[in-house]
Amino acid sequence: MQDYHPPADLLKDRVILVTGAGDGIGRAASLAFARHGASVVLLGKTLAKLEKVYDEIEAAGCPMPAIYPLHLEGASPHEYDELALKLEETFGRLDGVLHNAAALPYLSRIKDYDAEDWMKVMQVNLNGPFMLTQAVLPLLLQSGDASILFTSDSVGRRGRAFWGAYAASKFGLEGLMQVLAEELENSNIRVNSIDPGPTATALRRRVFPGEEPGSVKPPEDLMPLYLWLMGPDSRGTHGQALAYEE
Repeated sequence: MQDYHPPADLLKDRVILVTGAGDGIGRAASLAFARHGASVVLLGKTLAKLEKVYDEIEAAGCPMPAIYPLHLEGASPHEYDELALKLEETFGRLDGVLHNAAALPYLSRIKDYDAEDWMKVMQVNLNGPFMLTQAVLPLLLQSGDASILFTSDSVGRRGRAFWGAYAASKFGLEGLMQVLAEELENSNIRVNSIDPGPTATALRRRVFPGEEPGSVKPPEDLMPLYLWLMGPDSRGTHGQALAYEE
């Protein structure tokens, strides 16, 4: 679906929540969804980054977005319930969620991995998506056509040495996607995951600091696939672990 050409009004009147919206894939997706008509809820831990994306969306003349600062590492189930309540009060429903926020502090052998860091990664990458999905499911069920989309990773489908908690959490995310897909089989909600492949993000730069700038694709190259899966043209695609093909 890299050659997918979405219509300008693909996401018109839809409300879509994006986690990790401040930079990287989350920022690119938020801008793409807004440019195709969605009201985007920008969720992330750094307010300044979210405000910058908000300003970009507003300057482009897109539907007004909303900002919801939330640090997934320490967020409790109650805070996710509060988010769902605020979304219901403001919009009355939710048409899509992109689970994109991720933590990857370092590469390490399992025997050397700090247990506290392991827990933090699991909280952001796996527990957060579970609690958020659970909280907003009633709102997604009020949509005529909803999509839950997880940004995954190849190491969440086949483990590799040194990827530690990040790989384990992405395996868990794939499992969560599959379980949700079966449970929502006969609903208005489709559930899928994307392995974006090597992409120029802050997370990747932290792991590969010596990588030549421009040697991997920018997040914008992924957007046809993300738009297709978030929009109505992907109806019938459900429970699929998809990957961007270079």
